[in-house]
Amino acid sequence: MNAEGLFRYDNKIVRVTTPEGRIFTGIATEYPAEYGMHEFGREEESININGYQLFESDISKIETLPGFKLIRAEETWQKAGAYYVRIQAMAKKHHITLQEEFDEHDGPETGYILVTDEDFPIATARIYPVDRESMMIGRVVVLPEYRHLGIGTMVVAACEEWAEDLGFSKTIVESRENKTGFYLETGYEITGSPIDGPTFRCVRMEKLL
Repeated sequence: MNAEGLFRYDNKIVRVTTPEGRIFTGIATEYPAEYGMHEFGREEESININGYQLFESDISKIETLPGFKLIRAEETWQKAGAYYVRIQAMAKKHHITLQEEFDEHDGPETGYILVTDEDFPIATARIYPVDRESMMIGRVVVLPEYRHLGIGTMVVAACEEWAEDLGFSKTIVESRENKTGFYLETGYEITGSPIDGPTFRCVRMEKLL
């Protein structure tokens, strides 16, 4: 690491590779060595990405992704980008009809996270309120060529941050049964038994914010 250390990555979207080959993608928050010593007993600079604290010695490669943008979709084109990802990566692949994919929860109260790469939509998720305390996160989708790079984790973290900003204290997901490990790793707990849906067998999971 050069003289600037990890400071130059603060508040930027980066991709980090660890010596073990794990990849993390997300908005970096930089922490000084004093914080590392106080909280973890490691006198090293570190960055936090999607809840993961990565110290300088944990990083074999780090790069900024200036072409990446993480958007809380408001404009029509942004929502269209979210819909595009869902159609390409889920509806088309799993033979889900548009009527099934875009259900009653795609309404005025629904929020959409969109990730773009050079303005091309690559990942999305939606959030909508369940009650005064809980926000549902769903339709978490990443285009196949961008998977296994930590982008799904970044999208879920962005949904959680948005839910907190809106005053919610809990997020809920209805995970496909074979994807529960992804959510367990990011702090969710299983709170229900598997239920057969129209397309997938799903498990309810929750996380306190």
